[in-house]
Amino acid sequence: MPSDNDEVYESLIEGFRPKLRELIMVQQVLEHLHFIDNEQKERITKKVINEGDRAAAELLIDAVTRKPHSPGWFRAFVVALEEAGCGRAADYIQVKLPEPEVEAENDYFVKLVELMHPRLLGMQTKEVLVHCVSQKLLTQADGEIIDAATTNQGSRIGASELLRRIVRGRDGWFSTFLDVLRETNHQNLYYDLTGSSPGCHKQGSDLKLPSLKVETTRGEATTEESPAAAESCDCPQELIADGTDSGTAAKSPEKADIVLRDYQTEVARPALEGKNIIICLPTGSGKTRVAVYITKKHLDNRRAEGQSGKVVVLVNKIPLVEQHYVAEFLPFLKRAYKVERVSGDSPLKISFTEIVKNNDVIICTAQILENYLERSNKGEDEGVDLSDLTLIVIDECHHTQKGGVYNHIMLRYLKQKHKNRRLKKEEKETLPLPQILGLTASPGVGGATILMKAEEHILRICANLDASKIMTRSLGEFKKEQRKKVLKIEDRKEDPFGDVIEKIMNAIHLHAELSPTCDLGSQNYEQWVVQTERKAATEEDQKVRVCAEHLRQYNEGLNLSNTIRMCDSFSFLNKFYEEEMKKKTTPDDEEKIQITNTERFLFNLFQENKEELRELATKPEYENDSLSKLRANILQEFSTRPSARGIIFTKTRRSAIALSQWIQENSKFADIGVKASHVIGGGDQSVVKPMTSAEQRDVLTKFHKGEINLLIATTVAEEGLDIPACNFVIRYGLVTNEIAMIQAKGRGRAEDSSYSLVEVKNSGVAEKEVVNEYRTTMMDKAIEKIRALEQEEFDKRIMEYQMQAIMENRVLAKKKKQKGMKNENPSDVKFSCRGCNEPACSGEDIEIIEGMHRVNLTPKFRELFIQRENTTLQERHLDYETNGYIACKKCGERWGSMMLYRGLECPCLHVKNFVVTLKGKNITKCTKWSELTVRFSAFDYADHASQVAQSSDDEDE
Repeated sequence: MPSDNDEVYESLIEGFRPKLRELIMVQQVLEHLHFIDNEQKERITKKVINEGDRAAAELLIDAVTRKPHSPGWFRAFVVALEEAGCGRAADYIQVKLPEPEVEAENDYFVKLVELMHPRLLGMQTKEVLVHCVSQKLLTQADGEIIDAATTNQGSRIGASELLRRIVRGRDGWFSTFLDVLRETNHQNLYYDLTGSSPGCHKQGSDLKLPSLKVETTRGEATTEESPAAAESCDCPQELIADGTDSGTAAKSPEKADIVLRDYQTEVARPALEGKNIIICLPTGSGKTRVAVYITKKHLDNRRAEGQSGKVVVLVNKIPLVEQHYVAEFLPFLKRAYKVERVSGDSPLKISFTEIVKNNDVIICTAQILENYLERSNKGEDEGVDLSDLTLIVIDECHHTQKGGVYNHIMLRYLKQKHKNRRLKKEEKETLPLPQILGLTASPGVGGATILMKAEEHILRICANLDASKIMTRSLGEFKKEQRKKVLKIEDRKEDPFGDVIEKIMNAIHLHAELSPTCDLGSQNYEQWVVQTERKAATEEDQKVRVCAEHLRQYNEGLNLSNTIRMCDSFSFLNKFYEEEMKKKTTPDDEEKIQITNTERFLFNLFQENKEELRELATKPEYENDSLSKLRANILQEFSTRPSARGIIFTKTRRSAIALSQWIQENSKFADIGVKASHVIGGGDQSVVKPMTSAEQRDVLTKFHKGEINLLIATTVAEEGLDIPACNFVIRYGLVTNEIAMIQAKGRGRAEDSSYSLVEVKNSGVAEKEVVNEYRTTMMDKAIEKIRALEQEEFDKRIMEYQMQAIMENRVLAKKKKQKGMKNENPSDVKFSCRGCNEPACSGEDIEIIEGMHRVNLTPKFRELFIQRENTTLQERHLDYETNGYIACKKCGERWGSMMLYRGLECPCLHVKNFVVTLKGKNITKCTKWSELTVRFSAFDYADHASQVAQSSDDEDE
């Protein structure tokens, strides 16, 4: 009869299955499991051979937990794990769990060994093995297997097997392994793993273990973190700011103390206790007001403790700087604290560093802070450190993901956090870090299609923000339900205007011998024609390139005729061809510049169809149904509401401008009081002239005051706009992701607000909206699952994602650094002896044999080293052999080996034995040539051989 505890044991094993997969050495465990029959053992053994331990561990666990159980099966499994050297796995299923910090640290050490694996394979395996067995890092059986692998397959295979086994050991294995490396004179490997420098520690000094990151790479990672920071700066060195008592500040009335609603108080609670959190509340529910309240309490508490507080509020768009400053932070805080805003549009030029010093609350775009953090990292005077701040509020924090400026800032934070852990263990002083408060209406699901991936996406955002909780609450009686409708369209019965454009496009396809496989006017066609143009430009095929450029314009014309009026489409195409013709004439004497046959064909093709297009564009019976549905919707909203105010979101700048003009020119809209204007982005990615921040602010101010009551906007207005009186939102042929949908809906904050979606041909918006609704539901479920996690489990997963982010950043920084080195001049690279710092040579003296051996045959270099025999080194190949090594003549430090290559003696340098500088700056980690990616000259065998022959002839004479 099965034991009452069997189900408990099964549950434990299943619960720790992911850990067991990583920790079990299947073959060794099988040898000690006697309750599994031989047939099962054979299947598991084949799995080990064919697919490795992890895959085989699944079969093993299935076999162990399969019913019926033999008496004592669980204890037998624990003993088998112990005997096989898998003590850590045994601890897990016996619930002997390490502290979360210890486990996270151990996981990092495992990843560190994986990262350093190629370097560690160079160890003297047999020597290290003896010490590992004596120190109980490995069992006797492990030792026999590793010794056999080393003898039969070589030292590197044995080293790989050794590393694979020691990382499965109990906590403390890493410290013991470091001791083994030091005892066996593997100092370079020891330094690599600890992040220490040979020059910094003498023998016998008390070297500390690394924490959750390797300190030697910190400088490399942080300096490479944002190479484009200076280029993308919102403003120059002298940043721009306003004083709190000038300009708009004077217009901000002082407000009474902040009173929060119950749900706002609840989500703020952990932040008031000093914890890092994310507040996730729907748009219009007062997230920013909660942030102001937390900011005030934070500053009040620090002042009461006799400490100063410094709060930075980060936004991702310039208009939001002014909005948060005028509407939220200044009115509530100016009585007790100095509040300032900084952006590229403010009138006074003041150093950002001084602004931080002289104010309590600073509202700015994130890039400004990132630029000044980078300045401080580079040691420049005018910089800002994270330790200067006590609270960072991050608005729209769902952007804290890879590549974003928010993430660059938070990566600096995470690196310092994990460095502080190490410093604390070493009882050294740590750097203070600010509290983090993230605000978002929707973290999104990151394109996930299943709940598990959505949960992972949200947890990664929490990890990036170092959040201990994600706070969200039902709004209860304060929740505003929107009326939603989707307006579907009917295909045009006739579209002669579009038919003419398609006829022109097909003629161009024929001329350029192009065969697109997608519908004209579709997004897929747009992508195809862009790729075709790029490919043709690369291949210098001018005929196809020019045709692709014109096809792109016609495709845009088709889109415009499906989205707005045909006359707007014709105007766009006509203007394009007028501009193209201007390019072919000189400004002084109107003399024509050479026109190719293809250009002549394209110009004539448009001219032949121009009048027909112009005539068709004037016939309203052929207009698209989308515009009719939009017209009816706007008229309904303004005729049924006493004070209508709405936003229409559209896809492109051109369509926003054209829709605004259409509404302004239509007398029916004017009769019911519609006052329309557009707001578009400020970037220069589009050929359409962008709006300046001042122009954007002017339109939004008028909209806020009611001077404009219908705003036609691109996605620039989706996030953050505070327009409480907006009572209808229309998305016109525009659907992106679930975050944008939630943000767009949130613009309608008034009572009885509505949300409409108008279809446009080829947009697929109705189907995309259904997907977004599904993703929103999945996101809500994922958030609830995350909130239901035990804090210990939450913290553990957050730690894993943080370590992954740090490791990925280190690898990326290293790749960027190596990529940059490739373009450096070899003469800028200098090599000095690692033992005595004596200059040895420069990169221009080095040549490469067979793409891998770096040699220096200059006479000057030969005078600096001595050559010694090394009987243990006997590498023989087809064209070269090595049987000795070269060493510094001054201090005896090994520099490399003497290689005999096709009859020539070639001093071969090992870079790990040199101090390497590039343009006078030390390359801190350069232990193998692959880390120094400068392009050295190829070895010229004929030249060197002829020199040796000439020298021999001279001696014979």
